[in-house]
Amino acid sequence: MHVTHIVDPITIAESREGGKRITICGVDEAGRGPVLGPMVVAGVMVVDDNLLREMGVKDSKQLTRKRRKELLGEITRMAAIETAVISHADIDDQRARISLNLVEVGAFASVVNRLSPDIAYLDSVDVNTKRFKEMVASQLVCGSRIESEHKADERYPVVSAASIVAKEIRDTMMDEISEELGLPVGSGYASDPITRRFIESWLKDNGDLPPYTRRSWLTARKMVSLSKMPSLSEWVDKP
Repeated sequence: MHVTHIVDPITIAESREGGKRITICGVDEAGRGPVLGPMVVAGVMVVDDNLLREMGVKDSKQLTRKRRKELLGEITRMAAIETAVISHADIDDQRARISLNLVEVGAFASVVNRLSPDIAYLDSVDVNTKRFKEMVASQLVCGSRIESEHKADERYPVVSAASIVAKEIRDTMMDEISEELGLPVGSGYASDPITRRFIESWLKDNGDLPPYTRRSWLTARKMVSLSKMPSLSEWVDKP
């Protein structure tokens, strides 16, 4: 797992002088389900989320790529940001021992520990929000209070901001994969026609799954046999 640190959080923590202000952060992920590429977990910390509200942050899926890029620049200038990037290989390696949920628990906890906010709002990846909260809390070395909810990116501006950061970083990484391989790979989701065409073509030309594929995915395990069929349109994203 690779980590990225943007903006020294101490500059934000120092603004709590006198105990009058508290730091809050939101944590969200992008790329849990794709068969291709990394997963990115991002945390955004501020002392006042009013600026985020005024900027119009929202769930990244509701924004255009252009608007996400604009907001990422604004968020980076006014917030502390920490990220954890889990590569396709790391996902496969960890899933040989633990569930995908536990992989994400570790990444979420890593981000919260590095930001060390007073309160952390998490967009729960577990159907049981209480269980996700307790699992993340069990891995914290900081004293942050944890709140975990479904669709937190629609309710809390700091989680919306984290959603934007995670999504934009992952999309940029997918662009870099396309550039490296010299072919458009799309979003990495099996439901994406560009991704389907890319893997179908790679299998035909090379007889194996392409680089950056999550081989532990049920979808990936079916791909080699499906490549002998006329179409891969029956794919379903399943970890």
